[in-house]
Amino acid sequence: MNIPLVDLGLQRDRVAAEVEEGFARVLAKTAFIGGPDVTAFEEEFAAFTGTAHCVGVANGTDALELALRAAGIRDGDHVALPANTFVATAEAVVRAGAVPVPVDVDPAHLLLDPGEFEKVAPRCQAVVPVHLFGQLAPMKAIRAIAEQHGVKIVEDAAQCQGATHDSTSMGGFGIAAATSFYPGKNLGAFGDAGAVVTDDEDVARKLRLLANHGSDKKYSHPELGFNSRLDTLQAVVLRAKLKQLSGWNAERALAAETYAELLADVSEVRLPGTADGNEHVWHLYVVRVHHRDEVLKHLNENGVGAGIHYPTPVHRTGAFAKYGRPEGYPVAELAADEILSLPLFPGITHEQQARVAAVLKEAVALHG
Repeated sequence: MNIPLVDLGLQRDRVAAEVEEGFARVLAKTAFIGGPDVTAFEEEFAAFTGTAHCVGVANGTDALELALRAAGIRDGDHVALPANTFVATAEAVVRAGAVPVPVDVDPAHLLLDPGEFEKVAPRCQAVVPVHLFGQLAPMKAIRAIAEQHGVKIVEDAAQCQGATHDSTSMGGFGIAAATSFYPGKNLGAFGDAGAVVTDDEDVARKLRLLANHGSDKKYSHPELGFNSRLDTLQAVVLRAKLKQLSGWNAERALAAETYAELLADVSEVRLPGTADGNEHVWHLYVVRVHHRDEVLKHLNENGVGAGIHYPTPVHRTGAFAKYGRPEGYPVAELAADEILSLPLFPGITHEQQARVAAVLKEAVALHG
């Protein structure tokens, strides 16, 4: 039995008829840029997140860069972000002209540590909390520190579509929240796509200008902008999938419970948990093991498509090494050597999960 890390075919099949109908509609009208499907998706996703505005863009990295720019981040500003994140978080900060300030994460959930953020907050103009693996960062504590020091909050919400912290969704804690609709996300397109949600009308207006060549009408360009629009065909896909998202998130949560039961007696495997006040949507199911690389090899050789998110902290990549501190970030660095993502997706069967658990037990017995 070969078990993939993610099976996108199951989701595709569930929306295939609606997507085919939508594609036919767009093709018949030859309205390939903008149009009613983009507008409708933006309205529907804003309603889903409980925010006032949604601006669709080309991808998640653009979404975060444009959100930072719309929030007023300027060249040379310092922006705090967790050391444990995908490199795109730091890329977006640098592309906005700012300086990344890595911050260590908490050992329990590997989310931005408020105590570590507080140490750097006095020299930062913004913070990008990353809502990682399917749950929100500790936003109440982060927001309190940010308000004390006049630090702007722009959320990286690429992995938390549907998650909440104390019943508040992405975009409810900062100036704006950027998200990605990369195919493997909880809400994934059939290619690249992204969006920014915000309650601030001025920020939303600025985002639309920036994403459309700095223009709100043809051939008028009062400021420098970019070409980053949500593709109409991707909007069709996202509208169809958004209707399924809550159900798919429930399936992910059930699968996470199943793993917790199957692996409860395996002391060599450290299971993930949900932080207080959070509703987790389990974008990834990330365990921790010793001798991770050997364990991963055993899983892969036996048909289990496990992976690593992420093997290298931001400050240890060549592109961003100069932004790290001499003493390093011990929690993020240790986690990078231990984290292991197990297969999890809507539609995964109990039989598949039992097989994953059995092979993982074999692996840690041999190498743990």
